[in-house]
Amino acid sequence: MALTLTLPTPDRALAAYTLRGHPPVEPAPGVKFNRIAYSAAHVVSDPLAAVDPWLTAAVDWDATIAYRRHLWSLGLGVAEAMDTAQRGMGLDWPSSLELIRRSLDAAKDVPGALVASGCGTDHLNLDEVKSVDDVIRGYEEQMAAIEKLGGKLIVMASRALARVAKSPADYERVYDRVLGQAKQPVVLHWLGDMFDPALKGYWGTTDLDAAMDTALGIIAAHPDKVDGIKISLLDKDKEIAMRRRLAPGVRMYTGDDFNYAELIAGDGHGSEPTHGKSDALLGIFDAIAPAASAALGELAQGRPDRFHAILGPTVPLSRHIFQAPTRFYKTGVVFMAWLNGHQSHFTMVGGQQSTRSLQHLAELFRLADAADLLQQPELAVRRMKALLAMHGVE
Repeated sequence: MALTLTLPTPDRALAAYTLRGHPPVEPAPGVKFNRIAYSAAHVVSDPLAAVDPWLTAAVDWDATIAYRRHLWSLGLGVAEAMDTAQRGMGLDWPSSLELIRRSLDAAKDVPGALVASGCGTDHLNLDEVKSVDDVIRGYEEQMAAIEKLGGKLIVMASRALARVAKSPADYERVYDRVLGQAKQPVVLHWLGDMFDPALKGYWGTTDLDAAMDTALGIIAAHPDKVDGIKISLLDKDKEIAMRRRLAPGVRMYTGDDFNYAELIAGDGHGSEPTHGKSDALLGIFDAIAPAASAALGELAQGRPDRFHAILGPTVPLSRHIFQAPTRFYKTGVVFMAWLNGHQSHFTMVGGQQSTRSLQHLAELFRLADAADLLQQPELAVRRMKALLAMHGVE
């Protein structure tokens, strides 16, 4: 029987919407990928905690780790304590380190589970950061804490560094120190200011080509210490240009939530394998995990048409979730987890469930259905109706 509910339309009217009735995407069990694929995973808040949610992060650790087990079961790695987990946007460093510890502990029980953990400087008081040396010490503190747990590092872009750096040379100095001390190859992270306005002018300039030159120079100076770089600029041409210039063996991890399908598929450019394709480290993989797993499995089996047939319909959803203001994309990610039964509520650390409108969420629901991403359609409809009722739509 068809499932129907009433949804708001862009002209402020209400209209019946009937779900397509297509079965959800399911990955084949046990398929190996020919790309490394990390999902930047969200945290599940604790809605029963007696805290002020704008001021204190209350995390439901059991539900949070259960979601990571779900991602691992689909063959995806976990990029832990990143911006998708509201790092620096509701989740502080002590909570992030606890998240990393719990995730690494849980991964020990899962053969082949991949975990890489965000290392930054977000514990620093920006008003007290006066020099590049302060930034270096900040990175070193988090590096030591994560490496003590046995964690692989994702060296996150630093708001503190963006604030105090005077030139590209300051970035080179910081990253030379960080990479020189890393115990194992790291993933660098270039996060555009559409994700975090405080990172405008990262690498010492607002000229993206010049910034790319600086980042590539740092990588070339330490190729044995860099596993890869994730860039989140939402500009596929910049990503392709950069991956073609990476040192041999250094991977490009796409962070482009607008163009990931074609970037992962690749263009086969050049004789160096990493120059012709992107691996993945994506926030959207949290929201579309089964489809991502199924598509990557098809790609590994030499069926690119099936890869695009599965992943292509998810791109409109991703572009909607990540639309400006892009930094509010986490709301859509958590909304999808709630619709699909991975958590019992639609609340977020920092109360950020309020950052997107009912109109935005209604369109998200339609796009999720169009991409066959509603894993439990009856549950999704019940929960969407509950949200509508809270907004006065009965």
